[in-house]
Amino acid sequence: MKESTPIKVMFLCTGNACRSQMAEGFARVLGNGLINVYSAGIMAAGVHPRAIAVMKELNIDISLQKSTKIDERLLKTMDVVITLCGNAEEACPRTPPEIKRIHWPINDPVGTWGSEVKIMKEFRRARDEIRKKVDDFINKLRRHEDMGS
Repeated sequence: MKESTPIKVMFLCTGNACRSQMAEGFARVLGNGLINVYSAGIMAAGVHPRAIAVMKELNIDISLQKSTKIDERLLKTMDVVITLCGNAEEACPRTPPEIKRIHWPINDPVGTWGSEVKIMKEFRRARDEIRKKVDDFINKLRRHEDMGS
């Protein structure tokens, strides 16, 4: 089996604070060697402390990841762009047709009100949804890669 070049994947959401950060963390761990992963937002809002906390529960440290605004030049070098909210899907700059666009509408836990227990439950729900989608995406890539071997 020949060594293949990792594909470049960018996860996008509004503030690059929570959903895209969690997706980047999962993709780094689960897709190690298969993908080069990036994340960005319509704006850079900083990595949310609760996103860091719920990822740490699964032994994935995203505390050193940076919240960044979309760099259009970098965006145009991606193989796949995955949006995690409607705002990012609509506001994302145009990409060349050879870049695959995928939309995963994940409800934002950041706006959750109530007790800390309720808020953290929503962050875990978003985390678990994202993990499943990233896992499915990477498994599809692996099956495709295996077919070429």
